[in-house]
Amino acid sequence: MRLTTKGRYAVTAMLDLALHAAQGPISLADISQRQDISLSYLEQLFSRLRRARLVDSVRGPGGGYLLACPTDDISVAKIIDAVNESVDATRCQGMSDCQTGNTCLTHHLWCDLSREIHGYLDGITLAALIERHEVQRIAERQRLHTDGDTIAISSP
Repeated sequence: MRLTTKGRYAVTAMLDLALHAAQGPISLADISQRQDISLSYLEQLFSRLRRARLVDSVRGPGGGYLLACPTDDISVAKIIDAVNESVDATRCQGMSDCQTGNTCLTHHLWCDLSREIHGYLDGITLAALIERHEVQRIAERQRLHTDGDTIAISSP
């Protein structure tokens, strides 16, 4: 079983957006810098997240992305589903053709596991992740790191 980079990055980017939501619209460039995710990859992900109505975009100077609903309404499973990712424990991607076109002995076991994992991820919201102490600690480290990369220029 595996969750690909697409799903992992989408959840990471949405959590970053949620953590910085009080600052107003957040640019993908800021998320890219903090999370070390390619800007072009984020653009693809956020296009899908916008279509799924999980984020709204704001154009113009100071523009960026905002969450389209409260953090307690956005589950990890919704994010993964929005980017067309699945958590699938079967070898056949749920198609029941795992053994030369037929269902294998353990197919239903792995399908059940996939449903359990999806249910588990559906029970975890961005709000719950934000409350985790380790998430807050890492977000603070990232903030300090990116603030340290900022160069202040004073004019004479």
